[in-house]
Amino acid sequence: MKKIIILIIVVILGLLAIFFIITNKEKLTVNKVEVNSFEECVSAGYPVMESYPRQCSTPKGELFVESVVDKLRESEFITVDFPQANDEIESPLTVSGQAKGNWFFEGDFPVVLTDWDGLIIAEGIARAQGAWMTDDFVPFDVILEFEKPSYNNKGTLILKRDNPSGLLENEEALEIPIIFK
Repeated sequence: MKKIIILIIVVILGLLAIFFIITNKEKLTVNKVEVNSFEECVSAGYPVMESYPRQCSTPKGELFVESVVDKLRESEFITVDFPQANDEIESPLTVSGQAKGNWFFEGDFPVVLTDWDGLIIAEGIARAQGAWMTDDFVPFDVILEFEKPSYNNKGTLILKRDNPSGLLENEEALEIPIIFK
């Protein structure tokens, strides 16, 4: 008698499981929203990676990258003539632009080049090409020499505001996505 009761319970649980799967099939399947841009990917609820620029991936393995070109032009303290976002670069790389005097300390500020994974592959010091103790923009340049990464052709150029105080409120950086030629 116990075997029959156990068998009936197993059958009932199996039927309930099948009923649950059938009634929730749509919820259990992958969302079939067509995605063609970063914004559509985010709107569809797919995960966004906390990278720069941000990236959104779909279950199909598609990767959409946020456009940051407009954000680079918004900086009120520093502008970069070369390279611009997603420019192809090679070694030696001459970075040039203009920064307001308070971006410098003693006429320079640090510049870092990273690979796709954030590994630093080059560092340098950008130097003011004029009087830097001003509220106006001052031209700068720096030459970075590096070896092209063997994996993935994307990276980031980071121009850091020099912050000798070490205070967090004085930290600022401009990050530019680049492509290794």
